[in-house]
Amino acid sequence: MNRERTAASVLTGLSLFGYLVGVVAPYPGRSASLVGLMVGVTLLAIGTGGEGA
Repeated sequence: MNRERTAASVLTGLSLFGYLVGVVAPYPGRSASLVGLMVGVTLLAIGTGGEGA
């Protein structure tokens, strides 16, 4: 597993967890978890792009 895919998995997982916690108990930084989720999905797309070459 390459670094981009590992970073994407960790970031996406933590961001999703942070957002779900924010749904139950809203906190001021909940919107940052959405940014983390978008970055994680982008890293996942970058990490899987070079495997076919």
